[in-house]
Amino acid sequence: MERKEVQTKYQWKTEDVFESDEAWEAAFSALKGRIDFAKFAGTLNTPENILAYFRTEEALSRDLMRVYLYAFLKHDEDVRVSKYNGYLARVMSFLTRLEAETAFAVPELTALPDETLRAFAADERLKDYDYMLTRLAARKKYILSEKEERILAQTGEAMSAARDVFEMLDNAELNLPEIEYNGKRQQLSHGLYSLIMSGGDRKKREEAFKLYYGAYRKIINTLATTYYGNVKKDIFYKNVRGYESCLAMALFDEDVDRSVYDNLVRAVNHAAPVMHRYMALRKKLLGYDEMHMYDIYPSLVENAELKLSYEEAYELVLKGLAPLGEEYLALLRKGRDERWIDVCETEGKRSGAYSIGIFGTHPYVLLNYQPTTHDVFTIAHEMGHSLHSWFSNSNQPQAKADYTIFVAEVASTVNEVLLLKHMLATTQDENLKKYLLNYFMDMIRTTLFRQTQFAEFEERAHAMAEAGEPLNKDNLSALYYELNRSYYGDAVTHDREIEIEWARIPHFYRSFYVYKYATGITAAIAIANRILAGEEGALENYFKFLSGGCSTDPVSLLRMAGADLTKEETFAAAMKEFEQSLDEFEKLCGVK
Repeated sequence: MERKEVQTKYQWKTEDVFESDEAWEAAFSALKGRIDFAKFAGTLNTPENILAYFRTEEALSRDLMRVYLYAFLKHDEDVRVSKYNGYLARVMSFLTRLEAETAFAVPELTALPDETLRAFAADERLKDYDYMLTRLAARKKYILSEKEERILAQTGEAMSAARDVFEMLDNAELNLPEIEYNGKRQQLSHGLYSLIMSGGDRKKREEAFKLYYGAYRKIINTLATTYYGNVKKDIFYKNVRGYESCLAMALFDEDVDRSVYDNLVRAVNHAAPVMHRYMALRKKLLGYDEMHMYDIYPSLVENAELKLSYEEAYELVLKGLAPLGEEYLALLRKGRDERWIDVCETEGKRSGAYSIGIFGTHPYVLLNYQPTTHDVFTIAHEMGHSLHSWFSNSNQPQAKADYTIFVAEVASTVNEVLLLKHMLATTQDENLKKYLLNYFMDMIRTTLFRQTQFAEFEERAHAMAEAGEPLNKDNLSALYYELNRSYYGDAVTHDREIEIEWARIPHFYRSFYVYKYATGITAAIAIANRILAGEEGALENYFKFLSGGCSTDPVSLLRMAGADLTKEETFAAAMKEFEQSLDEFEKLCGVK
């Protein structure tokens, strides 16, 4: 379907950002003369001068991000349109220039004595920047000279080469073979592979699995070199700045205590027997003598897929999120009715789904809605992101509005958990109930267990390289295969193809990102359960979290909402949720 065939009510309203391309061009042109920060160099030593610098930088950034947002949205409507590809390229080039021009600020501020920085953080005039200044004081030992920081600011594009090469290989030059599917020969793609893996045709799953990984095997040496290049980039920054390890650098950057990461890994490994039990149940219910890695994706429950129109799906989401209160529901309706959402799949449109929100505009959501259960949950998920942005932007100054990646998946997953528990509590259809339990267990498997497996791989691969061991296809594959066996257990036949799964994970090029999915779902389960239990202050404290932006460290924000990730019992509770769902599923299936 072409975009022009889609009803206006199903298209996001980019006119809320800029009325037209001409308006965008005028706004972008106006930015060019505003990079004038040299006058602040050497002056950032009084509250008045620091405030003037921050306000000037914020005003430019706010207008720049508005220009970026429009280019981003228009590009994703149809990625084939070169005009909007050009818009994005121009904005990114401008952003790189801005980063270089303002590179003096952090070294200049961190050159101040600790007591001066902390006094500035306590100054009422700089209250919008108190957390930022406190963090700068903590970062002092990792900040280099102004000249060195200016050089590092210009390394970004060059240091992204490994990721850029991977994306080109993975999306354009993988040379996936053809496969017969739905009665016709067609080229295997990432999307088609996922579709086949979740389908009921076992022979087709096996065929696709071997063809897919066979394509990666042909270029595995290049992929290993590319990934090693990304790890060496991390080690470069770690060494230059003086961090203990790459993991320590990543945790420090987001102000996350190491105990959070360690609690996660320890809890997931402790719960491995429950995952092994789930795998054994899958094998039993599927009736297989051997259950392979290509058998772990299909639902164990047939003929329970929800087939709702977009309107019906949205109404179900509203009912499921009713425990969050009328204000939240009113914003959900506002987003739908005022066209924050681009709903339909069209030719050239970016695949998948996301939410994007910048300070000064309402959030936007991209969907490619299909009448499936998964896409119903996708609505809840993406609108969770959007309303998190809405509340943070509405309640925080610009400097504190943008929440960190560490908490980014919490609100979206709270919505999914609330919706799922609503559906479980209200359905009279036993088959649907089994389907939803299976869906929930697989959500926890893929978001909590699998992402922690990825995190362990990243940590150990980086540690190997930091210790001077070169990374190659053999030691990376051996490491991944060992972890896969540990996570899935003996009920699964660990096909040799799975040893190179690491080579296809895009998130590995955003190092130490994946564990945040696991901590996110852990926190979301704790928060959702408190809300549903009607605990005193649970809802109020959750809205404080949603409104908190980056006003303090993310672990404290989550603790306020009722999810203390510095305590092992928070993670144990999420594992218990998985086990209880498994118990109920076994009972409904008549399995002991």
